[in-house]
Amino acid sequence: MVTRRLALALCAVLAVPASAQTPGITSRMMCTDAMALVKRQGAVVLDTGQATHRFVRDRSFCEITEIADLQFVPTRDNPECPIGYRCREPGYGDWDWQ
Repeated sequence: MVTRRLALALCAVLAVPASAQTPGITSRMMCTDAMALVKRQGAVVLDTGQATHRFVRDRSFCEITEIADLQFVPTRDNPECPIGYRCREPGYGDWDWQ
């Protein structure tokens, strides 16, 4: 009897995180709310309507070899909301070769 209850509780706990991982949709948010979410969380996955991306507050949330590019996404009140940054590996053109 106790084993059944424990198994049931374990199943319930494991089912919750899957639903909590659904990314927010930026087109349903106000720009200030989307920016505040990224700032508060540090790193968050959001759906821009065209693709799902990970946005970060600053470069400290990127890998050591990555750079952070400012990103603009459509929100409910602003078609070009400066939500935060996206991490990416630098390309050849990112270096100053002078």
